[in-house]
Amino acid sequence: MDKQQKIEELLQMFDGNASQAALAVRNYATESARQIARKPRRKVSEEVVIKIDSLVKTYSLGKNEVQALKGVSLDIHKGEFLALTGASGSGKSTLLQMIGGLDKPTSGAIAIDNTELQHMSDRELSRFRNQTIGFVFQFFYLQPFLKLDKNLEVAGMPMGTAKPIRAARVKELAGQVGLADRLGHYPKELSGGQMQRAAIARALLNNPKVILADEPTGNLDSENGRAIIELFEKIRDEFGTTIVIVTHDKAIAARADREIRLQDGVIV
Repeated sequence: MDKQQKIEELLQMFDGNASQAALAVRNYATESARQIARKPRRKVSEEVVIKIDSLVKTYSLGKNEVQALKGVSLDIHKGEFLALTGASGSGKSTLLQMIGGLDKPTSGAIAIDNTELQHMSDRELSRFRNQTIGFVFQFFYLQPFLKLDKNLEVAGMPMGTAKPIRAARVKELAGQVGLADRLGHYPKELSGGQMQRAAIARALLNNPKVILADEPTGNLDSENGRAIIELFEKIRDEFGTTIVIVTHDKAIAARADREIRLQDGVIV
């Protein structure tokens, strides 16, 4: 039955009662809109790429201790697009930092691709991050004195990748994110959306298995924000990259494969 036929049926059911007929049609239209907007969640791989077990993080603030994470356990799968949501102070950014090896847990364990992070030295962590993880932040962190091609190429330097290989990879990624014609421009000559695309391309330079993004659309208007999320979806689909995004945006969370909500340091 198409929409017009359904509306006619509802009108016939409540013939003689205009208010009830109008209410029935309005409720049907509302539910139809919800069904259209409700994007089905994809089926993701059963392979676990990130395993978090009983993670606790406590900070000392003077004589006081603040427990940012209180025993979080979570499996994140290969090629999954995961949204971490929750109010400010809920622990989501702390969890993202722990996953990225930017800080160490007070107790508990994190393993990425079967490699446990909590036992690594700072040097080992740094190398592991360069090989395995790409970071995208709300602020783009592009060097203002470097043209875009050099800004992207910098990410490959710690790995010791040969310059011709880095340059070729930069051109490839710039094309994939729609910036092939901007490689000779300085950051000040780019729009906010273009700078965030550049930050994503930089995160992809070393072919990471995981991309971690902290409020990546926070400084963008709604149109550019949607374009960035579509780009993340493209990366997930084409490269099988696992993507974890911290966001306050409900629309972004709705487009993710799964939403994990934190409150007061625990998953709710």
